[in-house]
Amino acid sequence: MGTAKYQTESRRVLHWDSLEQIGNELDRIEVADRKGELAAVGHWTPGQILTHLAAWIEYGYTGYPIDRPNLILRWLLRWMLPGFLSKGMRPGVRIPGIKAGTVGQEEVSTATGLQRYRAALKRLESGEPCTYDSPAFGPMSMADRVRLNIRHAELHLSFLRY
Repeated sequence: MGTAKYQTESRRVLHWDSLEQIGNELDRIEVADRKGELAAVGHWTPGQILTHLAAWIEYGYTGYPIDRPNLILRWLLRWMLPGFLSKGMRPGVRIPGIKAGTVGQEEVSTATGLQRYRAALKRLESGEPCTYDSPAFGPMSMADRVRLNIRHAELHLSFLRY
């Protein structure tokens, strides 16, 4: 996985233990957006960040739009998964072979992104089993899938300031 340089010095430090805590953060983001006080650091808009987070939850139910990486990279990623689940994800990591480095960051309004992300979180929180395995990590328990999505949210929502 390649990395790109991103403005990281103005990111917030976030850590959550539950999807409910992400929901509380989304409430704060919504209020800040309505007041005109929401800002994004980095290269994506708030709407892109929110729809990206939603998309990666949805892919577990609808299928992933990317191919599995080669066997060696899958083995390496699987080995790295416990660190991602406990310590989080680094900014700037790019998926090889994907022009934009990742998928699912459609340009939408913050309100649309919030609505989509809340719906995806609700589905994940319901415990509904995912139909598709992660192309990077293979089969995952629901608990690990939830933790990975929490770490993913910590990474991307850290680029939003209010």
